[in-house]
Amino acid sequence: MLKKITPTLLVCLLLSLLVFGQEPDRFESTIVEYEEQDKLTPFPEGAVLFVGSSSIRMWKTMDDDLSAVTAINRGFGGSQFSDLLYYLDRIVTCYKPSKIFIYEGDNDISSGKKPKDILNQAKQVRQNIASKLPGVPVYFIAAKPSVARWKLRKKYQQLNSLLAVYAGNTPNTGFVNVWQPALDDNGEVKTDIFLEDNLHMNEKGYAIWTKAIEPFL
Repeated sequence: MLKKITPTLLVCLLLSLLVFGQEPDRFESTIVEYEEQDKLTPFPEGAVLFVGSSSIRMWKTMDDDLSAVTAINRGFGGSQFSDLLYYLDRIVTCYKPSKIFIYEGDNDISSGKKPKDILNQAKQVRQNIASKLPGVPVYFIAAKPSVARWKLRKKYQQLNSLLAVYAGNTPNTGFVNVWQPALDDNGEVKTDIFLEDNLHMNEKGYAIWTKAIEPFL
């Protein structure tokens, strides 16, 4: 029997959409899958957590590329800052990591969100982490350039500038610039660092990320 949608329930649903930008539990199956994996092979406390959208999820060589640390890959493709905020306790703070690298913003811009609004959600994520994991450094990985989304580059650059300034003014917070190293001498995005979809990266792309991230490890 279907439950009647009352005015109160409708308001709650609308508020959820306003806060999170989409159905807040749309990645529930992925999160549950990670939780089941953790029950079988739990990670030690103090590992380095990488979380965010598909550019994290598809980094299949992360363990080899970042072999100096125990890395946890908890990417969930298509996610935005609002999704990370919603699942924060179940996919970030639960691991009690020593460092946290976040890659969000790529899909936020593509979905039409304004850079300043994305920054506000990034701040909420950072503040929540600070309250639950005080002293743990957080690094925002810049939204990467891509051939597929090159027309949106000005908005990506604006977001990256906002994130960089915020990180620079926030204790235990850093900004990893993967934007500039992905450009050629003419300032255009390199075309040989992507898979056929011209959005997700190949090994050359992740080599750029590895070089940019290593100093922060």
